[in-house]
Amino acid sequence: MEALAALADPTRRELVALLARGELAAGELAERFPVSRPAISRHLRVLREAGLVRSRVEGRRRLYALDPRPLRELDDWLEPYRDLWARRFDALDTEMARGRRARRSGETP
Repeated sequence: MEALAALADPTRRELVALLARGELAAGELAERFPVSRPAISRHLRVLREAGLVRSRVEGRRRLYALDPRPLRELDDWLEPYRDLWARRFDALDTEMARGRRARRSGETP
């Protein structure tokens, strides 16, 4: 659940999305955000401590990569709720279709 807490922040979610495309240097990541490099560094530390990213040093650069294992754990935890949401979306779809039919026929939904 540490991963879920780490992903609560939109900047960290965007960092994870960027790293899902491949390994990037800390500076390359920081360039993409309107906040300071130290702020991005703190976000990366939170992600690293949650196990979502790993880092390695290459010369003077620190490279970050996504570690998908915590995301798999979250996916496993969410699995039982997927049917619940699918049923609710199906019911919503049915109601929306009913409303469209009623508007076309001039009825009040």
